[in-house]
Amino acid sequence: MKYALNEKQLELLKQIAAASNTYEPQNAHSGVLWALTQRDLVQTETGPRRRQVLVLTAGGRFYLKHGKHPKEAEAEKQRLKDDPAQAALAPTDGPALIAALRAAQGTVTVPNPGPKTRARWRAAYYQALHHGHIPDGSKLRFNGRDKGDLVLRLLDKAALKAAEPPTMPVLEVPEHLPSKPHPLVARTLKALGRSKAAVDTRGRSDTIPLNISRHLADRALRIAQAVITEAERRGYEVTTTSLHPREEGERLVIRIGAHAYPWQINECTSRVPHQLTPQEIKDADNPWRRKPPKYDHHPDGRLMLASPYQNSYSRPAYSHSDGARWKLEDRLGHFLHDIEQSAARDEERRIAMEHEEAARQRRWYKDLRQARAIQITQHRSTVLADQVKNWHLAEDIRAFCTAARQAGADPSWTEWAERYAASLDPLTTPPSMPPDPSAARYELGKHFSGNTHAHPWPFDETGQWTLADDAPNR
Repeated sequence: MKYALNEKQLELLKQIAAASNTYEPQNAHSGVLWALTQRDLVQTETGPRRRQVLVLTAGGRFYLKHGKHPKEAEAEKQRLKDDPAQAALAPTDGPALIAALRAAQGTVTVPNPGPKTRARWRAAYYQALHHGHIPDGSKLRFNGRDKGDLVLRLLDKAALKAAEPPTMPVLEVPEHLPSKPHPLVARTLKALGRSKAAVDTRGRSDTIPLNISRHLADRALRIAQAVITEAERRGYEVTTTSLHPREEGERLVIRIGAHAYPWQINECTSRVPHQLTPQEIKDADNPWRRKPPKYDHHPDGRLMLASPYQNSYSRPAYSHSDGARWKLEDRLGHFLHDIEQSAARDEERRIAMEHEEAARQRRWYKDLRQARAIQITQHRSTVLADQVKNWHLAEDIRAFCTAARQAGADPSWTEWAERYAASLDPLTTPPSMPPDPSAARYELGKHFSGNTHAHPWPFDETGQWTLADDAPNR
């Protein structure tokens, strides 16, 4: 358990101490009170008028006096008491440290050691580091020099180098726009005209979307020239297109394969406290007036290269801007790398979705085959049952006619009955396989539990299966 208290917990502990045994639980935040009771710093007792009150425990008084929990003080006391014994177990020199690391599979962790133990391990580390005891091809790392857990690791240099992220290539941004810039850059430069304030080319077709101050336009266009040139050199398409049917205007995108990634250049803003205008001061006491904003956002001269769909809750992975330690020009390689990584992930996702869709389509066709077999079987069984029923009825009619003639029945009646029996008898002509029922969506849908319109219908008008197999057509 973490015994240290935060500001709210410490403040409540002081209030309980000052109020003695009259502080009531209703006055305390439930989460803060729970933290104090879990640490045994306060407890609940029955006060005057049988009301529950909070009182300080011995642990709480100790914490207020010494600034730490009693268990922390006891652990620190025990740590210092065990320090000489632990120091005796520490390696005495560099070779002993390397041997201990190899025996521990390359990593040794000493939980929060005492000062003598920490000093022994630190001395062995420096001796191994400065006297050539580290094996060739290995690297020794040391954490916890002054406080906390002490961790030493013997690492393989080749593995460390392989795990390092690839070096991002630096894109050369021209100091001046070329005499014949990229057509997108040229059209954007023409669209700027003679504007002297803000520049906003968002929504204009065949231009680079900019939302910046006018004095940043030249730099922004040079950055765009470098990005577009490098993207096209890598085989990507840079164009303007409409991404959504309901969206007005076009977006500038970098298209990698089947995936398009929109981008634009914006000017970052800084948040400053809002300065009330005379009218806002006048309306301050008017409850029907909307309250003024707490902060204003002003352009600050920093450029950002990002998606136009970014917001405060979801910023795309390929968003880069001027920072405290770098300029946007230094992050252009990262920008294209992030887009390439996004394209790789999106392509993997697309392929996986295609495989899932193909599997669903195969299952759909398999279930449809089974439904067709069930439909045919039920149809044939119905035809067979009707034939057997008619055959029995025809035999019964003939037997009846024989008995009727012996009883002196009207010959015309028995003759008609025998003709009717002949018309019913399925054996009058040799029976044959009945034709299969219709394989139309409506008829087959009675035997199929799925959506009959989910995929192309595989049966023709005669009920024949038209696909070579159950796999979707490619």
